[in-house]
Amino acid sequence: MAGMIGAGKTTYTTKIAGELQTEPFYEAVDENPILNKYYEDPGKYGFALQIYFLNKRFKSIKEAFFDQNNVLDRSIYEDALFTKINVENGNISEEEYQLYLELLNNMMEELSTLPKKAPDLMIYLDASFDHILSNIQKRGRSFEQPTKENGLLDYYKQLHTAYGDWFEQYNHGPKLKIDADRYDVTQKADWQDVFAQIQTKLNGEEVMVG
Repeated sequence: MAGMIGAGKTTYTTKIAGELQTEPFYEAVDENPILNKYYEDPGKYGFALQIYFLNKRFKSIKEAFFDQNNVLDRSIYEDALFTKINVENGNISEEEYQLYLELLNNMMEELSTLPKKAPDLMIYLDASFDHILSNIQKRGRSFEQPTKENGLLDYYKQLHTAYGDWFEQYNHGPKLKIDADRYDVTQKADWQDVFAQIQTKLNGEEVMVG
């Protein structure tokens, strides 16, 4: 899965794993000891947070290769996007960024020795900014809520703009864009439509959306 904060990746991951009768791998959020500190002081904790996520993501990928059709709720390919934005915002230095990229490249070289070098399918949840904000508000994590003081609204807008370009440039394998505004996958009919698109793409066929 891919998509910005609040796009609905966890819900989709759970449902896809259920359909495929396989294991979901979730992003380390609630047990992350750095995340809320990052929101309080991104300049101090930006680099540590990205290293934490990169390490956890790499571990999940290695574990996921042991079974067919496991689902990860965020891809390692997105990590560099978050890190780059932190560099642009002055939260991570150029020296730290180069160190991060070197580590990421070393990890990707290790992945190249595994039976699969990339996901069978990258599913990107494309959602409007209003949809994103609504989801962030609904799930209620206090440190994620934008206020006039914390500048998170501008950060979320920055991410939202960057994600479209990221998906267009993704070229590591098959990919599928899902309109998260259009579908409420808690509703049976909507979920059946979405999962049919996923199955079609996994079979190597073109997805036609009416």
